[in-house]
Amino acid sequence: MAPSLASRLLFHSATNQPLPVLFDTKNAAPELTPEIYDFIALALRAFVSPWWSKITRYDKDFLPHISAILTKVIRALDQRAQTLDLPELVFRDAPTIITQHYRDYRNAAAKVHTAYATGGAASLPFLFAHLQPHMAISPDGTLDREYYRQIVDHILKACLPPEDYEPEAERLIIREVIVKVLIDDVIPKITQPWFINRTILDLVGSPEEHTYITQPAMPTPTTSTSHNFIVLVLSILQSFSGMCLALIHTYKQAMTTIKLVQQSPPRTPQPSFTAPPPILPPPPPEPIIHAPSLTSARSTTSSTSSSYPSTLPNTAPGPAPTLTTPTRTTTTHQQNYASQPLTLLSEIVSSHDRLSSTTTLTLISTVAASMTPFLDKLLPHMLYDFLSPAFVLNTARTAKRTLFPNGYPGPQPPIPSPEEQAEWRAKLVAWRGKGTALDPLSDAQCNLHLVVFLLDRILVGLFPELAGAPS
Repeated sequence: MAPSLASRLLFHSATNQPLPVLFDTKNAAPELTPEIYDFIALALRAFVSPWWSKITRYDKDFLPHISAILTKVIRALDQRAQTLDLPELVFRDAPTIITQHYRDYRNAAAKVHTAYATGGAASLPFLFAHLQPHMAISPDGTLDREYYRQIVDHILKACLPPEDYEPEAERLIIREVIVKVLIDDVIPKITQPWFINRTILDLVGSPEEHTYITQPAMPTPTTSTSHNFIVLVLSILQSFSGMCLALIHTYKQAMTTIKLVQQSPPRTPQPSFTAPPPILPPPPPEPIIHAPSLTSARSTTSSTSSSYPSTLPNTAPGPAPTLTTPTRTTTTHQQNYASQPLTLLSEIVSSHDRLSSTTTLTLISTVAASMTPFLDKLLPHMLYDFLSPAFVLNTARTAKRTLFPNGYPGPQPPIPSPEEQAEWRAKLVAWRGKGTALDPLSDAQCNLHLVVFLLDRILVGLFPELAGAPS
């Protein structure tokens, strides 16, 4: 069997040896390690080899050395991910951020063409940016590279031993590759409204798939009435038996899940370090993740950033970026994980505009509140089952095929035509509702704020010291 690209490029001195173990997690799929090594090899061949080969053709140890640094970072991230409180992130903080995005978008949209919008001259993204200011986003919706350079520098410093962090050349190469992929390739694509609409269609399926139109069979002249009656009775019995079997299977599955949930211990990880809350100004009435404070190379004109330093030396990485997160109150017994997702659902469907929606969600919230202890176990159980080793492996393979379709970075996919984008939105609107749930996701600059805030929350979960607390 021919050696893989990772063996030939990253471990050329031991191509016949198995790849070193990359993940300490026992639940990681065995195939995940070669997939990640292959991803690293493809990235280095695409972004480092072209210019390094112009400097020297004979140095075969540079790429393996960078790979060794990357593998140490991945191992450190894997260990920190074990301490990440996923239920808190997925069921509380992320829904809070998305809920606030919907509210601020609708508030900004209501002010367009009014006196609040500078006599109607201010655009919707401009009004929205004033409701959700962020130092990483300029007024024209451009991401600040220096912000993410400082964050990546801190991640490398936290994950690498001093002897690997001190060489500046390798560190800057890794940093620039990560920042380039993040700012130029990933974020600009996932913030596009057409990408979000297409992703939703891929997840829920085309509306035609949910529509089943059955034409009644036309009786032939030779069909007798008794024969039609027998066929009808048998069809009813078959449908009834199928429904009973489905109910029995659902009941057994539910009982099995309930037993597993009741017997399972709490799965909330216990961090090895505690992050005291940062000293912050009083939050607004509707709390949101405020503008992260990064000591960046450019001065910021926003009023929210006036209290932070604005200059950095150009030759050395600055102090750790400080990301601001909402003050969290944790309870010992009940986390009430279902509360914030229901609030998000209410905001998405604008339940306050319709009595029927308000009544339905109020009833659901009442039932969920009465089942809080059970739901606090059920929801994390479902989350960890969803994030199975197979799911992580498929995600890694999909990312590799997307970024390197033919073993090299593929050309940027063409932006769908306005007709295609309108068709995707029309399908979603025709399938569910009037499209009001999609409006807050219909502007790329506004979506950029949402993605940046969510990314900041994930980074703070992995690196609490970014919120101003010592590690």
